[in-house]
Amino acid sequence: MQLTPQGKILMGFADRMLDLANEATNALKSDRPTGVLRLGTMESTAAARLPEPLGRFHERYPEVALELFSGDPRNLLEQVLCSDLDAALIADPLPDHRLESVEVYDEELVIVAEARHACISSPKDLPSKTILAFHPGCPHRRRLEDWFLRGRVSPGRIVEVGSYHLILGCVAVGMGIALVPHSVLSSYAERARLSVHRLPSKFGHAKTRLIWLKAAPQAKILALSSVLLENYGDR
Repeated sequence: MQLTPQGKILMGFADRMLDLANEATNALKSDRPTGVLRLGTMESTAAARLPEPLGRFHERYPEVALELFSGDPRNLLEQVLCSDLDAALIADPLPDHRLESVEVYDEELVIVAEARHACISSPKDLPSKTILAFHPGCPHRRRLEDWFLRGRVSPGRIVEVGSYHLILGCVAVGMGIALVPHSVLSSYAERARLSVHRLPSKFGHAKTRLIWLKAAPQAKILALSSVLLENYGDR
């Protein structure tokens, strides 16, 4: 006998339901978080913010198997809503009655340019300058585009780049400018080849929140949020 395609789909759901039932049973037997925690995050947050707190989380809760995924904040949000992820760290999420959230970081966003670049205080200081940025769904890219729009200046072309390390390398050799979280600069070895230009608060700050479904089992998520919030004052 062989399963039909519909039967294979049903078996997949049945396996997931059995895994969740086992996880729920284990959670009720112990006050400590257990099971798999699937966490989504933006690339900048993963690189600059998470190594140290995730190390502490693993030490305190070795019974939790942490799986980390990075991606577009819009996709991460959808994955949380359909339970493909247990929680996600994203910047400036839109309010959604289905979600719980807690602010964990207030990121300062800065414009970076090559080291000898003149002072940048408004979009008018960047005529026809190339922007180095992530995909259109990146909230920091949208913020930079809005900054240009408010200044009634059309930026030069936008070059999409896949990582902050590559963005900073391209900026350092004069290929263009970028808007990045200030926290990512601390891990960049050639920081001296960059100049940093701060923006007005409206454009220069973005709140990163941990989000999860209200209906989801919360012990492991709340444990993670507690660890992330331990350095709340050092953001």
